[in-house]
Amino acid sequence: MSLRKVKALLALLCLAFLCAQTPASFAQRDVTRRLRFARGSSTARVEDAVVRGTRNRNVLAARKGQTMTVRITSLEDNAVFDITAPRGKQLATETTEWTGELPAAGNYVISVGGTRGNASYRLEVMIR
Repeated sequence: MSLRKVKALLALLCLAFLCAQTPASFAQRDVTRRLRFARGSSTARVEDAVVRGTRNRNVLAARKGQTMTVRITSLEDNAVFDITAPRGKQLATETTEWTGELPAAGNYVISVGGTRGNASYRLEVMIR
């Protein structure tokens, strides 16, 4: 077999391999991080970006009866969040601002996503 045919065969095999990859294998992944408050502070801030089709999950520990306020802002007004309580109860869905008394002690999840396209955002969480 000539060198030209070997190169063509290798190029064809590489192309077949790339075409066989599923779109999910190239997809972005969700991000999960622990949200921590600085000593003596009741407010935590996160500046980040979320890729279309993914969620950034911010997990924080809180006590029953505390009041939590969450706000999100984004340059293109396209970032929203959900809040899930420790036992799975949805406290907020697809919103930009929420305040409420926490129903249980444990880990709360604030899940940020974009409403259209990628979203750069600033998330502010206050606990009292």
